[in-house]
Amino acid sequence: MNGKQDISRMGAYSTTVAYVAEFYPLWFTYNQARFATHNRFVGPDRVSPLYHIVVAINVDTLYVTTFLELAAQPVVLTIPATTVTYSILSLDAYGGIFESGIPPSTPGTYVFTGPGFTGTLPSTMNPIAMPLNFSNLIFRADKFSASGQDQISEAEQFRASLRIQTLSDYMDDPSGGAPWILPEVVFAIPYKRIADNLITKAPVTFLKELKTAVASSNTPQMSPAVQELSDHFNSLFGDGSSNQSEFSAGARAAHELILDRYLTHTGPTHWITFDNIGAWGDNVVERAGITEFIQYGNGHSTAAYYHAFEDATGVALDGDNSAGYVLTFPAGQIPQAKRFWSVTAYTPDSIELIENSANKYHVGSYEPGLQTAPDGSISIYMATELPAGVPMANWLPIPSGRFNAMLRVYGPEGSVADNTYLPPGIQSD
Repeated sequence: MNGKQDISRMGAYSTTVAYVAEFYPLWFTYNQARFATHNRFVGPDRVSPLYHIVVAINVDTLYVTTFLELAAQPVVLTIPATTVTYSILSLDAYGGIFESGIPPSTPGTYVFTGPGFTGTLPSTMNPIAMPLNFSNLIFRADKFSASGQDQISEAEQFRASLRIQTLSDYMDDPSGGAPWILPEVVFAIPYKRIADNLITKAPVTFLKELKTAVASSNTPQMSPAVQELSDHFNSLFGDGSSNQSEFSAGARAAHELILDRYLTHTGPTHWITFDNIGAWGDNVVERAGITEFIQYGNGHSTAAYYHAFEDATGVALDGDNSAGYVLTFPAGQIPQAKRFWSVTAYTPDSIELIENSANKYHVGSYEPGLQTAPDGSISIYMATELPAGVPMANWLPIPSGRFNAMLRVYGPEGSVADNTYLPPGIQSD
């Protein structure tokens, strides 16, 4: 796909494959933005298997998020002082990461301006020129300190004390713009399952929706080649009434390509990891795969992710096929983290938390009672029921049937930071 002549000669099928691979993340962010807050933080009052709006949700942090809309006027963000460790993530509509411009752990009043802003700002505010008028802003505050101290109440207070609102609203009331902490059911829309089902059963409908998303003002300015791909698809697709079989086949093929690129990106111990999250360059298929499996993931300097669908021998993880699994980190192979590491189990297709009677969804380095063996190793037992003799803190509940597990390392250090860390394989118990 190099140059105008190549794109112009592509037929409906190949154009659709390229189009879906290129723009896939936009279907998600466009639809999420339609039902989300703009210039106002929102977060769930709790996180459980009911939470579906974003895949692979973590239970280690409290978070709030908003879509920034800067075309009409600047937006003011107020960050309170806190002892809680937190991170800030700024993303474009594709999930590409860019610097928020806010110094780490620095309280203050900041004002975001869009690319076309030419007005005057109050001298008491720290101005931040944003590269886009539309972006996503996420705050994540750790529930526990790196040493294992419970700081949930402090994290809740920090989250509740954040403020964001338009400049005009701020001038009327500087204390306004408090986050909305809403019932979890508000966050139950399963966007991944909706997208997967549409591509499988109604691919032309998916393409129509994707076309709408691409044309929206949320989409960053395209390069000439990407714009040409969009225009060429639009000319071939029209209203979607003709050549439906070719467009349908192309959409499904692109989706399979996206899934395959992610699921086969495994290392010797069958963990999937990407060190280029949010900075893909031309790797648009990988970008689409991250949307499918770890949407709104942090960049590698903030967090590293390792995702396993298979055990150490390459066999699919399945609670029905084993008495359970064990993941043992030898003393010299425990993930190095400034903040924490944790392991979470998810459902196989929708990548959602697994319902269990213990309401337990992770094993974390900070967890009270996490047992370390005399040799310095730490074992995590994955089973449908708490195994005999295993501390509750070392147990990760799994379902009867397929599942997957994700290792997160927040604040990577050592071999995790330089991307040479290799998690041990998950063994059948």
